Amino acid sequence: MARRLQLLTWDVKDTLLRLRHPVGEEYAAKARAHGLEVEAAALGQAFGRAYRAQSHSFPSYGLSRGLTSRQWWLDVVLQTFHQAGIRDAQAVAPIADQLYEDFSSSRTWQVLEGAEATLRGCRKRGLRLAVVSNFDRRLEDILAGLGLQEHFEFVLTSEAAGWPKPDPRIFHEALRLAQVEPAVAAHIGDSYQCDYKGARAVGMHSFLVAGPEPLDPAVKDSVPQEHILPSLSHLLPALDCLEGSPPGL
Repeated sequence: MARRLQLLTWDVKDTLLRLRHPVGEEYAAKARAHGLEVEAAALGQAFGRAYRAQSHSFPSYGLSRGLTSRQWWLDVVLQTFHQAGIRDAQAVAPIADQLYEDFSSSRTWQVLEGAEATLRGCRKRGLRLAVVSNFDRRLEDILAGLGLQEHFEFVLTSEAAGWPKPDPRIFHEALRLAQVEPAVAAHIGDSYQCDYKGARAVGMHSFLVAGPEPLDPAVKDSVPQEHILPSLSHLLPALDCLEGSPPGL
């Protein structure tokens, strides 16, 4: 028989929570409130480019480069609007401040269907729960505002750890904090690279939350069916299957 699991670590965004509205729509609405008209689609596309560039230049919210996560995000907003055609930084600055505060609030986020019931079910089984997320310091307040923080022993963000998933060091740090071996821990998340492969690379079990969109065929072919969760309600049966499997599967 497989060793019984002790710890579940969780991704958050698009696993337990999601934004109530797409980023482009949120940015466009705030711009409109400040007298600027910018298309939501253009802002959404520009945000993706700005976020990727900032993450590459200043990983883990720029802590090692002397940035605060707040400044990191304000720069992302400024670059987003710049790429969408608004090059007046002074006009964008108050929008950036407002967006940072809005995305810090639980009102901007919503709990995904089945998340709370699944977390309660896991705790009822005696499992310890923790968060491992590529998020910044605002995450604990967001989780608290949505009534989810009480489920977790600790919340480990990439800002606090200094390493983003799939870097093995953030998973090792979570295991150190929990004082458990990887063989009795599993990670749940929606990213094949960051969550599923990242956790398995350090010897943890992992489950991939598929969500409503079809999985990439290459991903689907490389992940055992019993590790794919069409929804969070599938997790508890998947844990039963895992704990009845030989080690290493």
